[in-house]
Amino acid sequence: MATARLDYVAPWWTYWLHNFPHFNFFFQSVDNTFKPEEASYQQSLIFLACVGAVGLGASLLVLSVCLVCLCCCRRDLNEDTKIPNTCCLTWSAVITGLIICSAVGVGFYGNSETNDGVYQLTYSLYNANHTLGGLNNLVAGSLGNVQTGLKQHLERLDEIFSTRQDYLQALRFMQLMVNNVIREMTTLPDITKANVDLAAIADQTALVEYYRWLIFLLLLILDLVICLVMCLGMAKQSRWLLITIMAFVLLSMILSWASLGAGTATAVGTSDFCVSPDKFIVNQTKDFLSADVAHYYLFCSPNLPNPFQQSLTICQRSLTTMQIQIQGLLQFSLPTFPTAERDLLGIQRLLNSTEFSLHQLTALLDCRGLHKDYLDALMGVCYDGVEGLLYLSLFSLLAACALSGMLCAVFRVWTLIGSRDKEYDDIDEEDPFNPEARRISYNPRRSNIHSFCSYTSSLGSQASLHPPPQSASNIMPPPEYMNQSMLFGGSPRYENVPLIGRGSPPPSCTKDLKPPFEQEEERECGPLFKILFVSVRHIFNKHRHGFFICSCRERFFFHFLVNQLCNAFYSCFYLTSVL
Repeated sequence: MATARLDYVAPWWTYWLHNFPHFNFFFQSVDNTFKPEEASYQQSLIFLACVGAVGLGASLLVLSVCLVCLCCCRRDLNEDTKIPNTCCLTWSAVITGLIICSAVGVGFYGNSETNDGVYQLTYSLYNANHTLGGLNNLVAGSLGNVQTGLKQHLERLDEIFSTRQDYLQALRFMQLMVNNVIREMTTLPDITKANVDLAAIADQTALVEYYRWLIFLLLLILDLVICLVMCLGMAKQSRWLLITIMAFVLLSMILSWASLGAGTATAVGTSDFCVSPDKFIVNQTKDFLSADVAHYYLFCSPNLPNPFQQSLTICQRSLTTMQIQIQGLLQFSLPTFPTAERDLLGIQRLLNSTEFSLHQLTALLDCRGLHKDYLDALMGVCYDGVEGLLYLSLFSLLAACALSGMLCAVFRVWTLIGSRDKEYDDIDEEDPFNPEARRISYNPRRSNIHSFCSYTSSLGSQASLHPPPQSASNIMPPPEYMNQSMLFGGSPRYENVPLIGRGSPPPSCTKDLKPPFEQEEERECGPLFKILFVSVRHIFNKHRHGFFICSCRERFFFHFLVNQLCNAFYSCFYLTSVL
């Protein structure tokens, strides 16, 4: 077991966190030794947790300046097309969304790593608790057998053998052996208090970890929902939806900074423990364990003697001597004192059970079992636990910064939508170039459009129904709004043109012409996600010519972001439903 201790070496990130400056509330340097019971050390951890509050204050200050600038500055409009120059705004929304998606991925990994480390810690604590509980039961059972059972049998045999001095001398020698066993058993450490502390620590740690894991999972899902609803709000150009998103973005930003402060303080405190865990455990167990016993289990080195070896050896020799004495009495005293057989056999059974318990006690008192649980707990806390906290801190930092940029972008979109609505209030409804007026106006050539859209007749009858030819004088150039839509979609809007002659299938056949991968995707995803995905796809196809999409490249990145958000949201929904 000389190499078992070398298996644990504190990782480099624990030393890096351990070297963080520790200050109390009076900005005085504090020793970075792990001492959670001291007020100065607690103040140093609270001081580190205030880093999140400082970051929140700085981000709110920067956001206030940016929002004031956005409110005071006028829109940058193109005088010819009256379209706002929103290329930077689009890229800002896409980049912040991608950063948040990446941060959420990091957060999921960190949350899982931290949960694995804490689970390994609690599992080791429960194993150690089981070992210590077995030690307590064996010691209590052995002492009970020796103090009550053996003494009662010896007292009755003393009355039976009162006329034989040689037998009484053998009984007094056995009584001396019983006293030796009782004395050596009582010298074993009283680990009842350690047993209670380990069970309480394990239960409390498991409860805190459950709520921590759940809170971070909800925060991760909230960030994904914010990104998705932000894209929907920008596509639908809905002001109330954007206002709601700004409120949730602000809430998520506050929670991210708070989680950053809490994660930093927890990681630094845990690293202080991981750098020198032996010293802390020796100080905590000095009330009921001696230093040599604590070092024996913490280091488990062959150079360190077993502090219980002498006591166990004396107990074993005493039990063996009593077994020899009982065998002699059974052989020589029964012909003269047949009534002593019951007590002699009872003593023999008690000695056999006590010797068996002593062998089990020797195996449990060996350092290898408890030392393995100790190493497993250290590996879980200092490797997986602290590493997961670092990833969660990185997630909180990235999410807080990205949410700050997203808040500015969403507020800019909200102002652009408000200014655009004010401009459209001054448009004349009788203007022939107004799209609303064109939809309301009556067109006699489209009075029978429904007959061209009917698929009840054959293709030949449809071909015979030709609209009256138009003269060259009646042909009008496409309106201004169609020219603007060609800049985005590449073709003017012909949603109201009849479908005859364009090779479009009837509505009843469109569901059979879906690509195979879409049909497979709809079969696998389930009804809830299918409704969500179809709704999102319909909204973005309907508003793909929105004012904030400037080029095909930006549309590509925007739709890529939406697809990633849908996949991530579905993964989160599936994960929560399984767990």
